[in-house]
Amino acid sequence: MKIELVQLAGRDGDTAYNLQRTLHAIATCAPDTDVLVFPETQLMGFASASQLGEVAEAADGPGVQAVLQALRERDVAAVVGIAERDGDDFYNTSLLLTPQGIALRYRKTHLWPSERGLMQPGDRFATTLYKGVRVGLLICYDIEFPEPARALAQLGCDLMLVCNANMDPFGPVHRTAILARAQENQAFAVLVNRCGAGDDGLVFAGASSVVDPSGRLLFEAGREECRQVVELDFSELQRSRKDYDYLQDRRMPLACRQIDHADGRRELLIA
Repeated sequence: MKIELVQLAGRDGDTAYNLQRTLHAIATCAPDTDVLVFPETQLMGFASASQLGEVAEAADGPGVQAVLQALRERDVAAVVGIAERDGDDFYNTSLLLTPQGIALRYRKTHLWPSERGLMQPGDRFATTLYKGVRVGLLICYDIEFPEPARALAQLGCDLMLVCNANMDPFGPVHRTAILARAQENQAFAVLVNRCGAGDDGLVFAGASSVVDPSGRLLFEAGREECRQVVELDFSELQRSRKDYDYLQDRRMPLACRQIDHADGRRELLIA
């Protein structure tokens, strides 16, 4: 599977600008790309409290519909983050979008302090099959905790796709965390971070990365905008688990309710 990491700067609360750049990245992706991965809340940026009600959209809103049309034209999938509106509630949401529609929706379960009071936390983890690979989504602060990645592993995840918007001075924290999450769950991890300046003096750290199931760094970006295609060899999953299997050897499974759906999705509900 070929994953294209799209490390971009963005504009907070400016959906038109961010959407245009997203559509351009899709239109110009490599011909054999399977999945593009964008930073956290790619379409809206980090909307302020005064902006959030204006820019947040439903998961099937106009911004997502425009992205879906672009994906159908290129016959490719993408992971795109949005500020999601659901009734009176708002969520930091990542969507796995394919030419067929929304394959997976994940609402960030571990909110950064500045998001609390604006966003609601998600209540479940989920995976789905895409091109024979079981894929799961996480968002930014989630990876600083072992349980979200372990929840995906418990659902059989082979590939963790992480939308990120980590800022200075916390870049090294996420470098350490993503290596650990891949190694301790013996799964591939792809993290795509925002770069450049944001509002309120924030400077995003870039350093998007790809880690193999043994915790080895396969690619790491710098601090500037970039695009990189990485081809993943999933036979590495079996090699990494040949002599020991952390998931099988653990003695403390997560006590959550699992739901298996007919379309291949698996969900783990937070107790």
